[in-house]
Amino acid sequence: MRGKIIGAVLGTVLLNVSAVQAADYLPPKGETWATHTPAQEGMDAAKVKAAIDFAVSAELTYPPELAKSADIRDLRISVPLKYAHEAFNSPIGPLKAHAPANGIIIRHGYIVAEWGRTHDVDMTFSVSKTFLSSVAGVAFDKGMIRNINDRVIDYVKPTPDFLLPHNLPISWDNMLRQDSGWIGTMWGKPWWADRPGADSWSELAKGPPPVGTEWKYNDVRVNALALALTQLWKRPLPEVLKQYVADPIGMSDAWHWEGYDNSWTVIDGKRIHVVSGGGHWGGGMFISARDQARLGLLGLNKGKWGDKQILSDKWVAMARTPTGPNPGYGFCNWYLNTGKKMYPDAPEDSVAFIGDGANIIFIDYQHDMVAVVRWIDGGKMKDFVKLLEAAAT
Repeated sequence: MRGKIIGAVLGTVLLNVSAVQAADYLPPKGETWATHTPAQEGMDAAKVKAAIDFAVSAELTYPPELAKSADIRDLRISVPLKYAHEAFNSPIGPLKAHAPANGIIIRHGYIVAEWGRTHDVDMTFSVSKTFLSSVAGVAFDKGMIRNINDRVIDYVKPTPDFLLPHNLPISWDNMLRQDSGWIGTMWGKPWWADRPGADSWSELAKGPPPVGTEWKYNDVRVNALALALTQLWKRPLPEVLKQYVADPIGMSDAWHWEGYDNSWTVIDGKRIHVVSGGGHWGGGMFISARDQARLGLLGLNKGKWGDKQILSDKWVAMARTPTGPNPGYGFCNWYLNTGKKMYPDAPEDSVAFIGDGANIIFIDYQHDMVAVVRWIDGGKMKDFVKLLEAAAT
């Protein structure tokens, strides 16, 4: 009897040690990312497969006219067609064809499922904004931005448009939350031309909102933030990202962050290419699902990677704080599940980094889980999440 008790206690201890090791596992740089079966990490294998099958079947095809075409995945064709209704729709940055639907599911740090070509380096559209806000976070943690409520103009004067009276009150917080209402032209694209209403000039006719009163998904304003951060760092943002985020979390050397053909600035006599915060006109972050999964793990671990604090607790907490005009959004590109409106079947504190395509990094803190889902119809992602959550519970 005594032996049975000791054996049971030892078994419990070993299980607890295994759980701690699983929760603490982080992949080293390179391809030696440990894999476990779904069952090893407490997931239902059949339900995991159902979620993956759904993601593959729900691959986005746009516009519908290309649904039966061999060019369905060529963004050089589909992106200009998608934004053809906009007044300034011509791409000015690189575009490319992308891989078929692919993704990864991670639990306790381990890969429990993977499908498609997860090593392909593809555009990720607005997930670029998450990297942009991460670069801002490093600047905040280093004291380069003393207070996110400080006016941007008190730190940098990147273009005359920042000196317009309307733009003077804009803070770093406003720009990160995309409620700045910034007006002006960035790289030949005026603020009113991005995602207008029924008419291509509807935003111009309405006029800019007062600072901080309206949330608007607007890449011109995000590109203004990218320029301001380039001026703040006085160096290319991809260099900053590589040094302070990408290399410390073991991202590969295959990713590249692109700007536009004309997005150049001069700082201290040095000509610097300014990256874009998305792929609306081409450019943005080109990255693999594998590297996106590392960003997801960084978010899951609330800015910490092993014994390294990549982004401070304070910064991550601010990034996850709801924006007044849009409680479902924090800093760019932290989508919040406030009121479970984004994903009804996921815990309310779940977050996601979302880009067109759709390219989505889903983070579930309560289940210690990350899912990277690429090229899914964005409207069907909530159904994928429902299947995923069923597999984890």
